[in-house]
Amino acid sequence: MNPKLPFQIRKRQILSLTIFGIIIILGQLALFYYKKNQHTEAPQITFVTASKPEIILSEFNPNDLDEKQWKNLGFSEKQVKTILKYKEMVGGNFGSKEQFRKCYALTPEKYNELKDYILLPEQNSGIKNHQTFYKPYDKKELHIKGKFNPDLYFQKDWENLGFSEKQSAAILKYRNYLGGSFISKEKLKACFIISDEQFAQMSPYLILPDKAPENLTQKFEKKKEKEAVKINRYFDPNALDQEQWQALGFSEKQAASILKYRNKVLRGSFRSLEDIQKCFMISPEKFEEMKPWIKLSVPEQPKSAQEKITATEKTDFSKINLNQISFKQLQEFGFSDKDASGILAFRKKLGGFLIKNQLLETYDIDRALGEKLIYITKLDNSNVAKYKLADAPEDWLKIHPYFRYNADKIIYYRTTYPDDKKIFKFLKLKPEYEEKMKLYLK
Repeated sequence: MNPKLPFQIRKRQILSLTIFGIIIILGQLALFYYKKNQHTEAPQITFVTASKPEIILSEFNPNDLDEKQWKNLGFSEKQVKTILKYKEMVGGNFGSKEQFRKCYALTPEKYNELKDYILLPEQNSGIKNHQTFYKPYDKKELHIKGKFNPDLYFQKDWENLGFSEKQSAAILKYRNYLGGSFISKEKLKACFIISDEQFAQMSPYLILPDKAPENLTQKFEKKKEKEAVKINRYFDPNALDQEQWQALGFSEKQAASILKYRNKVLRGSFRSLEDIQKCFMISPEKFEEMKPWIKLSVPEQPKSAQEKITATEKTDFSKINLNQISFKQLQEFGFSDKDASGILAFRKKLGGFLIKNQLLETYDIDRALGEKLIYITKLDNSNVAKYKLADAPEDWLKIHPYFRYNADKIIYYRTTYPDDKKIFKFLKLKPEYEEKMKLYLK
């Protein structure tokens, strides 16, 4: 027997146990390392207010802001450019909150954040001179260098004083209405463009009397009375000369324009009350005032003229191309001057009708008459221009009734995506609008 055998067995057992122990320890270390790496730490939350400076809002007029001020309200450079471009598209000024809200650079959330601070009316009342809305909100300091006579100020002088271009023009228009002079501080204060705060700033520097002399005030009041003449006698509008129109309350220029309309446009005479009502120098209110006193005598037409008209009213409308029908032919068919003008203007903006029913999209025309016309006439659309969105002329996009509201978006998207399908995808239009556009696309 080998005397060393028992020791050798023990040595192997110890070695096995040691290796096994090392394996267990390594396993424990691996498990610990795995668990440590699997531990999910709470995400680090970054609040908007922590990354961006807080926007402190105060009352503002969006028509007065420059690029930097828009950025201070939280808009990006790209959004600011879009807002300023949209402002130009709507005529240079936002007329109401509603109009401002429609700017596509403005999200509903951003508008709700700003709306209570916007110094604009909720809705546009339709007055052309939007500056009338701003009177209560104009709080800008005026730059007055010393005493001055406002009767000697031109537009640039008023602008240098602190008024906008349109406000300055309105002040001058008011001065002309007064006869070329403000007469007194009292009259200047009555100018609707100048706020009470602005007048208070100007008052100590004005070289004007506080009140107008009595004789000038009476002269001004008489002028106003003359403009508000009340009609109380019957008259024939075809027999009136310029002085007689002025006696009815019209200015010299208005009277001259009425005579020009009667003699040149209507060829010598008003033939109906409707003819008088259509005269652009006669307001609806003035017409209603005149109407009960009008005794219209229409001169008889010579037979030759009547025969001539009868001869011209023989157009065969079944042979007329809807894309070539004239103003006179539309009148002959029965459309009013307004409807005929509207149809031709709409056709011109479209570049021509591609389907007959487009004629019925003309705003506020006699629909029954329109349906009758498109049933009778034919349509040749072979000469109507078509483009791809990717290469359509910018002017065409901005004028065309189907594209103009999305023209800026199309021009923007096509610089990166010169493919019509992708552009339509980004526009996200209603299907009916998209179908209309596709009529004019190759």
